[in-house]
Amino acid sequence: MRNVRIKVAYDGKPFYGWQRQAGFATVQEALETALKDLIGEHLTVFGSGRTDTGVHALGQVASFHVDTPLPDHRLLHALNAHLPRSVVVTALESCEEGFHAQASALGKRYLYLVLTTRFRPPFGHDHHHWVSDALDLGAMRRAAGHLVGEHDFSALASAGSSRRSSVRRVRQLRIAARRDRLAMLVTGNGFLYNMVRTVAGTLIEVGRGRISADSIPDILRSGDRSMAGPTAPASGLYLLRVFYGESCFWNQTHGPRGRPGVFV
Repeated sequence: MRNVRIKVAYDGKPFYGWQRQAGFATVQEALETALKDLIGEHLTVFGSGRTDTGVHALGQVASFHVDTPLPDHRLLHALNAHLPRSVVVTALESCEEGFHAQASALGKRYLYLVLTTRFRPPFGHDHHHWVSDALDLGAMRRAAGHLVGEHDFSALASAGSSRRSSVRRVRQLRIAARRDRLAMLVTGNGFLYNMVRTVAGTLIEVGRGRISADSIPDILRSGDRSMAGPTAPASGLYLLRVFYGESCFWNQTHGPRGRPGVFV
């Protein structure tokens, strides 16, 4: 048995989140089913953390133990051949026995994507959050600055999950605006249930002028969920990256004719 870690990208729309649930399609189930079809036995795939129904990922990390003579590059291609179109393993490598996708994780980075067009976009509804209001980017960035650091984020999280502490450290919160879209990049050592989506919803309300940027410290101190903004839809949320204390997935994946891309 060797320990293997994988980087996974998926469209969250067809799934009821990451974690296996009886009677519902999940990303964990899709990976475990693909491995069973390939290896012939059930393997448990451990993710770096749960993503909820409709949430997407570009850099989810998972790990599992497997007994197979297939080398890493062949196992990668064979596994993808057994997965549904909405899930793809973008990197795979054998790793040290002590590595665990969740227990070894030191932090995560999420993206929340907002489209800011005047009229509703005709496609991509499940992959962004559409806002037609004018947003004050300066105010949103001021509010974001108050969220950086170590705080009790009870006011920006939904009930429904057990937690020993509501204190989390947000290492970085950047807001980038490009023409008709807005991207919020949030990096932290961990996140409470729906915390990133509530941060996004609160910052959007700040941009609309419904919440003052300077009221964020008071909202945090209050611990009162009703003082913050709404939980933004899952469709705009992407898990971008998981951080570990070691370098992961450095080797480039090459196809039968070399690395994909256009050469000049």
